[in-house]
Amino acid sequence: MSHLSERPENPVVGVSMPHESAFQHVTGTALYTDDLVHRTKDVLHAYPVQVMKAHGRITALRTEPALAVPGVVRVLTGADVPGVNDAGMKHDEPLFPDEVMFYGHAVAWVLAETLEGARLGAAAVEVEIDERPSLISLRDAIAADSFHGARPVMVTGDVDAGFADSAHVFTGEFQFSDQEHFYLETHAALAHVDEADQVFVQSSTQHPSETQEIVAHVLGLRSHEVTVQCLRMGGGFGGKEMQPHGFAAVAALGAKLTGRPVRLRLNRTQDLTMSGKRHGFHAAWKIGFDADGRIQALDATLTADGGWSLDLSEPVVARALCHIDNTYWIPHARVTGRIARTNKVSNTAFRGFGGPQGMLVIEDIMGRCAPLLGLDPAELRERNFYRRGQSTPYGQPVVHPERISAVWDQVKADARVSEREREIAAFNAEHPHTKRALAVTGLKFGISFNLTAFNQAGALVLIYKDGSVLINHGGTEMGQGLHTKMLQVAATSLGIPLHKVRLAPTRTDKVPNTSATAASAGADLNGAAVKNACEQLRQRLLQVAATQLGTSASDIRIVEGVARALGSDAELAWDDLVRTAYFQRVQLSAAGFYRTEGLHWDAKTFRGSPFKYFAHGAAAAEVEVDGFTGAYRIRRVDIVQDVGDSLSPMIDIGQVEGGFVQGAGWLTLEDLRWDSGDGPHRGRLLTQAASTYKLPSFSEMPEEFNVTLLENATEEGAVYGSKAVGEPPLMLAFCVREALRQAAAAFGPGGVGVELASPATPEAVYWAIQAARHGDPSRNGHAGDGPTGDEQAADGRLRTDAEALSGA
Repeated sequence: MSHLSERPENPVVGVSMPHESAFQHVTGTALYTDDLVHRTKDVLHAYPVQVMKAHGRITALRTEPALAVPGVVRVLTGADVPGVNDAGMKHDEPLFPDEVMFYGHAVAWVLAETLEGARLGAAAVEVEIDERPSLISLRDAIAADSFHGARPVMVTGDVDAGFADSAHVFTGEFQFSDQEHFYLETHAALAHVDEADQVFVQSSTQHPSETQEIVAHVLGLRSHEVTVQCLRMGGGFGGKEMQPHGFAAVAALGAKLTGRPVRLRLNRTQDLTMSGKRHGFHAAWKIGFDADGRIQALDATLTADGGWSLDLSEPVVARALCHIDNTYWIPHARVTGRIARTNKVSNTAFRGFGGPQGMLVIEDIMGRCAPLLGLDPAELRERNFYRRGQSTPYGQPVVHPERISAVWDQVKADARVSEREREIAAFNAEHPHTKRALAVTGLKFGISFNLTAFNQAGALVLIYKDGSVLINHGGTEMGQGLHTKMLQVAATSLGIPLHKVRLAPTRTDKVPNTSATAASAGADLNGAAVKNACEQLRQRLLQVAATQLGTSASDIRIVEGVARALGSDAELAWDDLVRTAYFQRVQLSAAGFYRTEGLHWDAKTFRGSPFKYFAHGAAAAEVEVDGFTGAYRIRRVDIVQDVGDSLSPMIDIGQVEGGFVQGAGWLTLEDLRWDSGDGPHRGRLLTQAASTYKLPSFSEMPEEFNVTLLENATEEGAVYGSKAVGEPPLMLAFCVREALRQAAAAFGPGGVGVELASPATPEAVYWAIQAARHGDPSRNGHAGDGPTGDEQAADGRLRTDAEALSGA
């Protein structure tokens, strides 16, 4: 076992414990960025001047009327920017634009003594624009050839030969929805300038170092003149990886120009209309199977709705391509990615970061094709699982393919799948207007940032004379339990009780140049850095203990806060050991560092091994569907997730549960709608509140919900043998959508490939039922129900190889 993954005697990792801030969360004492306003004197409030047109050139911007509003102190415009007027890393996101690119684009910000004064001031600003044509739907952007950014192509094998050798060839299209993050805490920043003219920004950000970088270049400063701190976030899910930077820069610019603290917090409507979502995708595909139902070839084009600027769209599309295989070996593949430019908010990272979109395409294909191949969907999936010696389409070997089968077999056993399928068949035979179905899906999700340079982390660990320990690391806490795990890692590494360790807020002046807390890599990277720092300190303390106990350092063990010599009763308490080390002038602070080894990636050829390992999981869902309305309920869900040797089992189970429910929301409920008409509100987000945007709640939770962590699953080369857990469980929700597809199919004759829109709302399920009853999948999704979201329905009719060849 590797040194990084090996656990010592009586480790604190692996013990179930509550979130480190759970008490503060439930009692309301946990502080978030905007709470700090009430502890800050003379704060000014920022409010955006939004233009309610989808696209147009600004011809006049008159701020004087705002300055006449009582309490208004200043209106910030592009003329006030001393540095670079840009809020993005691609330099395509002007902080103060002269061209409106989406409905609700902020073109200026008003600062006032009160939030109400700032709101009234923003309403008084006069903006005139020369309105221009806009592209709202993804389909319209594709038709207009409106694209930006890279167009990667992933190729493996001989695609034409693969299709020639296929006994069955199918083609189809699939368009599926974007998703709103809807974190509890909206975007927020609080900035002030100290007596040394240093800028300090409190920001609700997943990427403090990048927030620091953007603030610095907007203000024309060096990074060491800007400090960014993230106390905690009320949720992030990727929405606060890139998009907080501009809001922090506005607050910092206001503080710099006025000499007063500036608070910026978006209300819910502003957050929904001004910040990006998960990318909606369109997929056009062709797939070939041999006579036994094994995939021979895949040719697909994935188009992401990037919105008005690039943001993180390029790496999102790259990860989608890297995950289109999911758990299936595809010997011959050609997959192209592209980014549509539309006049909507700039879409961004969201839990899974393109992986869910890529995996959804192949799972939709498998679900649609299984009946046409005369196979049970679970059997079709099993036949195509990776086996030892096989590699992904981008060339990375799948090192532990047996994990795919292990979680699959365990979930089938735990869920009594065979027995319950017989019960479901009996139920369906007796109930013509209500059908049940049970579906099983698996996942293989790569863990690491696709950009190799991001796979590094730092930490600073301080031991004080009284034996207490303070940890600083580069990861941010958004409720996912990262800080809890880091406390457990530090206590385990030092060999001390958990209560002796405290964790400081994440700030750029303690740990520099950090990567975003994203890609499910927060615990892997920061945990290894914390462990590295603690081991440096431990080695120094072992030398001190060896001197005191009269033995060699290699014979000393520090366990539960006591240093003991092997083969002896001699011992030294932790507090005494630390105090002795201080008087011996031993350094009691250490900077830790970690870089993920074994990664390489060539973005141009789309080849390499971008991931440290793959996380695996499987889930089984049973649903019941009403044939008259399409309404449904999730009766039971069983999950087995591979998290290696869990650092904190209760935290991990919570992440699996939460990720699954969020994925089910994306796939079945959350239907973003945009006004794509030619009226005055073209481009307006129509679902801009919880009243119109359906989020999963207790009523959507499975009636029975069983989550199991795979045992004996140590991951070599990862901190204490653990695996990532943040993103992978979201994709387990594919089983809910596939169960709904199978339930809809049960209303019709066998052997029909049922198309199902995503999100699979009750309306979408109803139309799928109607199509199944008529044995015609082309009736689904477009047969009078109206498009869901941005024409978010399954597009086109699944065609057999004979139809495709005849041009039908």
